[in-house]
Order: sequence, then C-alpha cells, then structure tokens
Amino acid sequence: MGKSLVIVESPAKAKTINKFLGKDFTVLASVGHVKDLPKSKLGVEIDNGFEPTYEIIKGKAAVIKELKKAGKAADKIYLAPDPDREGEAIAWHIAEEIDKKKEKTLRVLFNEITEKAVREAIKHPTVLDQNKFEAQQARRVLDRLVGYQVSPILWDKVRRGLSAGRVQSVAVRLICDREREIQAFVPREYWSVTAELETAAADKFRARLAKKDGKKIELNNEKDANGVLGDLKGAEFTVSEIETKETKRNPAAPFTTSKLQQESSRKLGFTAKKTMMLAQQLYEGVEIGDEGPVGLISYMRTDSTRVSNEAIDAARALIESKYGADYLPARPNVYKSKKKTQDAHEAIRPTYFQYTPEAVKKYLSKDQLKLYTLVWNRFIACQMNPAIIDQTRAQIQAGNYVFNASGSAVKFPGFMAVYIEGQDTEEEKEERLPPLGKGELLKLIGLLPDQHFTQPPPRFTEASLVKELEEQGIGRPSTYAAIISTIQDREYVIKDKTQLKPTELGFTVTGLLILSFPEILDVEFTAHMEEELDMIEEGQMEWRTAMREFYGPFHASLEKARKDMKNLKAEEVPTDINCEKCGKTMVIKWGRKGKFLACSGYPECKNTKDFTTDESGKVTVVERVEVATETPCPKCGKPMVVKSGRFGRFLACSDYPDCKSTLPLSTGIPCPNDDGGMLVERRTKKGRVFFSCSKYPKCEYATWEMPKKEEA
Repeated sequence: MGKSLVIVESPAKAKTINKFLGKDFTVLASVGHVKDLPKSKLGVEIDNGFEPTYEIIKGKAAVIKELKKAGKAADKIYLAPDPDREGEAIAWHIAEEIDKKKEKTLRVLFNEITEKAVREAIKHPTVLDQNKFEAQQARRVLDRLVGYQVSPILWDKVRRGLSAGRVQSVAVRLICDREREIQAFVPREYWSVTAELETAAADKFRARLAKKDGKKIELNNEKDANGVLGDLKGAEFTVSEIETKETKRNPAAPFTTSKLQQESSRKLGFTAKKTMMLAQQLYEGVEIGDEGPVGLISYMRTDSTRVSNEAIDAARALIESKYGADYLPARPNVYKSKKKTQDAHEAIRPTYFQYTPEAVKKYLSKDQLKLYTLVWNRFIACQMNPAIIDQTRAQIQAGNYVFNASGSAVKFPGFMAVYIEGQDTEEEKEERLPPLGKGELLKLIGLLPDQHFTQPPPRFTEASLVKELEEQGIGRPSTYAAIISTIQDREYVIKDKTQLKPTELGFTVTGLLILSFPEILDVEFTAHMEEELDMIEEGQMEWRTAMREFYGPFHASLEKARKDMKNLKAEEVPTDINCEKCGKTMVIKWGRKGKFLACSGYPECKNTKDFTTDESGKVTVVERVEVATETPCPKCGKPMVVKSGRFGRFLACSDYPDCKSTLPLSTGIPCPNDDGGMLVERRTKKGRVFFSCSKYPKCEYATWEMPKKEEA
C-alpha cells in the first residue's frame, strides 16, 4: 500500500498533524491559497455568467509542483485546510491542480488538532462541498466587482490609492454616522444630590436623591439643587423601606469568534487582527517541550456555542476536583446558538485539559498565554454554577424627599471565582450597604450637590464595532479583523487610544459613496447579501442568480457615478489668505495626503501650506517648522534646516528655492549593521515613520522602533 498525502494550509498545522499519523502519511502545506483572481485586472467575465478567472498566485508554482509530485505517488489525497468557506476554496483549487478528475481526492475536517480528532477525521472523510465553495466564490466575486470598479472612480475623483469595499465601506459609514451623532449632540445640564449618612453603629454609606412628594425629581440647574439643600435643613433621615433579594447571575457562553475578539479587546487590549493571529497559533500547534507541537484550542472561526460531550465531561471533572462539588451544576450547562449559526464547529475551547495555563506558561509567549488563559477561564466558567448575589435596596425618607441607596454582596461566587465578562462601557459599581432596619434614624454627615452633563453616544472601539457588525449581520466574524485593519490602513479611520475616529478623508469618501452607491452603503442591504451567501452555502440559492440580482442596480450606479460624482481633484475652494510669495489668493485643494493650501497662481507659483479649520470653518495657516542645523548642504555648503511638511520631517538647504538639495533626517545614532552608516528617519508611502541606515541600499537595516543611544 502506498503512502497517503494530507494537505493542510499551514506549515505549523502540518507539523502538528504529522506527529499523529505516522510513516504511512505525508503531510504537506499549501501555505494558504494557491489560486486567486488576478491582481492586475477584474478577473470576472460579467457577460459570461460572472465566471471568475483564477490564476496561480505569484510564488505558489513551486508549492503546486511539490503537491503534484506527492499526489502522483500517493494512493489517497486528503485535503485538510480549515473547515470553513475559505478552507473549502483552498481545497477546491488544490484539487483542480493536482487531481482534476477528483478520483483519489477526499476532504477531511478538523475542528481541533488532537490525535483523536485527526485520526477520526481520516477514518471518516467526506467529499468537497461545492455549495460551500460557491458561497466563498460568490463573496470573492462580489468583493471584486465592488472593489475593482468603485475604487478607480475614487482614484479619478479624489486621489489614487483609495479603496472601496462591500463590507469595509459600510464599517466606515457606521463610524462616520456615530461621529456625526457625537458632533450634533447638545449636552444638557442636570444636577444630583447625594446624602452622606451614618448608622448608629458608625457605618457610613451614600444615598442619592430620587423623589419629591412621591414623584421622580429632576434638577436642571444649580438653583434647583440649592433649593433642595434649603428644604432639607434640619430634616431627619429615616430608613422607610429596606428590601434584600437573592439573585442569580449565570455564566457567559463559551467563546464564538466575535465574542473572543470583543473580550480580548476589552480585557487584553488586543486588536482583532492580533487576537486572530494568536488564536491561529494556539489552534495549529505550539511546541510543548518533549511533546512537540500541540494544538491547544479548537478551531477559532466559529459562531456556534455548541460543545462536545467529551469536552464538557472533562471540564466538569476539573471543576469538581479543583473547586469542589458546590461549584458543579447537577447537569451540564447548554447554550443556545443564534439563528443563522453555522453549527458545524464547536465553540472555541481548550483541547487538552491537562494543559492548564500554568502547565504551559513556560512554552508560550506572553501574549499567547494571555489569550489561552482567557479561552481557558471562559470555558471552565461556562460549566460552573451561577453566582448568588444578595442585592439590597433601601429608601431613605427626609421630609417630603426620598433618597435611594443600593448595594450588593456576593453570597456564593460560583463561576465568578474563575471569570467575569467584560463590558464595553464603565458600569457604576455598587457598594455593599451596612445593616439597616426599617424606621432606623440616620445621622446626616453632609449633602453633596454635583453638576453633570448628558453625554453623547460613545465612539466605537474595536470591541463595540465587532459587536455592532455582528448584530447588524454585516460581514462574518472571520472577516472582522481584516476589515478593521484595512479601514485604518486606508486612513479612513484612526485609533485614538481605544476609540475609532473617522478622518476627514473617511468622512469625504463615505459621503461620496452614499450619494453614488446608496445600496452598497446601506446596512440592511449588506446584511441581506450575507443572508444570500448563507443560502448559497445551504444549497437554497444558485450563486450566479445572486450575482445577477446584485449587478443590475450596481452597474447603473457605476455609470452614474463615473459621470456625476463630485471631482474633488479638480475642485478649488477659495480662501481669503494671500500667498506671501506672489500675492495671489490661496485655494484649498485635495492631494495625496488630504487637503492643503495652494497658490491660485499655480503652476507659475508652487507655494503650498498646511492649514486647520475651526468649528466656524475659518482657515488658519499652520507654519511648517524649520530648525537650523550644523549640517552643510552637500551641493552649496550652506546650512541645512529641519523642515516639517505633509510627508514628514527632512533636511533641506536653507538657500531654497535657489538650492533644492534635501537629505533624510539623521538620528545621530550609528547603524548597528554598518560601519560609518547612521540611522535616519524615513516614512513609508502610507506615512508611517521608520528608521533605516543612511547607506541604503548597501545596508538594508531598518526598524520601526525609535533608536536610543546606548549608555556608556
């Protein structure tokens, strides 16, 4: 009997699987997709039923050659890329290249990379899933039709390098719409009055004013608050009502992809992209001492909360042994998945319960350990008993006013001994109230009036944007990391600490797209397209039908946009600022880096300036900084000055414009890889600062980190 060939997409996954299957199997990696639509053209024959034209990805010819050679020598070929649409497409394209008739090709699906799961999958192979492949193909064609036909319009009307995307543009719109809400928000003043009180046992607590004459009270200004303070002079404060309830708080379900991204952002500060990268590593296999590579978590692209009985049994055994029988529910906890869930996969969970975070700590990177611990704790907690909490509510009567006080105390921690789910917004923490009795007289320590203003809706964070995208049915959790990364790379959105803020470019492009492509930018329309992709996967809709329904209205919008979309490149907005070089007025123009001031006398006068605008629209020139240095100009010998322009900092001759010599800005720190070379500040095309050797290309040393002088 000849060897069997197993093909996965990742070398790390191949290494982990190889140790399970033995000498009768060869395990090779495709290293991701092997075929795709061409980069240089649309690659979709619209008039031929939207037939895609695939080509071998640059650099993958050698991989395909190796797979073909191994495939010829094998009796069976097991295609084992990831068990989702992307994985199905990878498997399909590999089969087309190495076994066109699909005579010895089989499909295997691994939800986790453990010896048992791998061997079971090999024992029970299936066939390639055409519906799943066509759902992926439909998404790819849709995204290509939008991206490759809308983006050139933006290049023509705004600037080169911009992009539009079927899902990314909707994500930017959500962020822009939220920012508009914030800008339009008018704060409303209100006041609160808090009473500091003390019991006979000298226990202090606080209560907040709630009612007057039995009705909810609103204090709109300081005068209202002072009126309350005047009314309460000399008043007695008495406990009029006291109620304690025992409540249960249930654990959160095990992680789905989107919940993992949200919680990783909240608790660990990881981007969605970083979370998925680390999860992929933990799934595919991490070197654990003599054990070799071990897949520590189940497949990380899932929207299911289903868990295998085997995993539940292992978790329950661990809970009983580590935390005791009180923490173990009589029956396993079961969580319902949302409608439209692709329930082929389990939730994200640990694969081996002997590998606790403590046991593998020394084998994992710091960030791998953080994410693994998060997955571990969430899963163990989901199979634990609820927390039991005593919640106390008290009403304090003072004349015709009522104050409310509340507090909570954990009676039994249950799952909270292991894990508490994070929140997108800060919650007010309830303090524990001291023992109180109905009718008890309290001592007033003081009344604290406080001014407040209503707050606008919060900006999106990565966590809350992922939550919004999922709730609106936009995209799929497996695509969120790429979407959030892309909209920042394209400079439509910036991250301010944890908040996502639209740039002026983001506002401008979104506005143009809404006018020209209202359906593409519509949340409900985008969600409907996702539903159709699900229907294609389920065999309920033919993929070309979905393309035809989409393309008719879209093509009409394309034609209209090419003619009618506002041309910002050609637009010049006049200002009352005069050019100091020729006296003509300056105009606002769009360039590669956004808006700037340019002399209306261009091309005779090429003077440009940066500017800012205030809320009223007033334009103020921002002078570019020039700092004299001792560096002589290599052409004329005059001093060089540090200039700061739209493309970053650099050295320029002080005799400009007669001498136009420039140099990169040196840090004064020698290059660690080259004698005589110095590290200089440079910028990428996207404006990101990095540092490289002044002797480039002879020395190719480069770093993102700010160089520091070594201490003697």
